[in-house]
Amino acid sequence: MIRKADKQDIPALISLLHQVNDVHADGRPDLFVHGHTKYDEAELEELLDDEDRPVFVSVDDNGTTEGYSFSQISRYHEGDHLKPHTSLYIDDICVNAACRRRGVGRRLYEHTERFAKSIGCHNITLNVWAANQSAQRFYEALGLKPQKTTLEKILI
Repeated sequence: MIRKADKQDIPALISLLHQVNDVHADGRPDLFVHGHTKYDEAELEELLDDEDRPVFVSVDDNGTTEGYSFSQISRYHEGDHLKPHTSLYIDDICVNAACRRRGVGRRLYEHTERFAKSIGCHNITLNVWAANQSAQRFYEALGLKPQKTTLEKILI
């Protein structure tokens, strides 16, 4: 079952945030610190109250959290350099390592996509770190295509 996350989900979200951070730290140890998370408990509490930053969780029949989807709604208005539209940015999808290869990530993405359509979004965007090839293949298999490319040159 996929549902909107609530404050009772924070311990499971923290655990999953550790998993996803460590994947990034393995791929980019120059930027990410092992053992840390993007959000702490207080930040998650605030985020879960923000209607423009929906968080969904996938929970199995026993109530165990299998994964999450963090996203952010962006509204572009008249006067911006872009045509007026609403976009949903997927900040993060994480599936518990013990639950991978069971369709959890696909279901989370599809739920998030249905949500985006229900609120009139023009598109969904997300970023994938180049070192995370499995995530890139996953999103491409779901029909996502490159919108733009970020390039870097490491100076130190």
